[in-house]
Amino acid sequence: MSAKKPALSRQAVIVNELGLHARTAGLIARIAAQARDTVWIGRGNSTADAGSIIDMLTLECTKGTRVNISATDPADGALVDRIAQLINSGFKE
Repeated sequence: MSAKKPALSRQAVIVNELGLHARTAGLIARIAAQARDTVWIGRGNSTADAGSIIDMLTLECTKGTRVNISATDPADGALVDRIAQLINSGFKE
């Protein structure tokens, strides 16, 4: 993760049956691409760039996994909220 301290963070729980997979990671990456600075998604001690599908897949998030979504730029707060809502909604699957 970046050396910068996150300005904000939200927690979410993976609720869809298939967990975080390529399509759902792609939905997150599309939102994160709009950020002014990097948006991060973390699981335990591991953190991934939310703009990178491959990076997020390394987190191996299955159903029930609690994740933390964070950003260093306060202007990205709405995007962090959108990602948390998307995850908590089960990616509308």
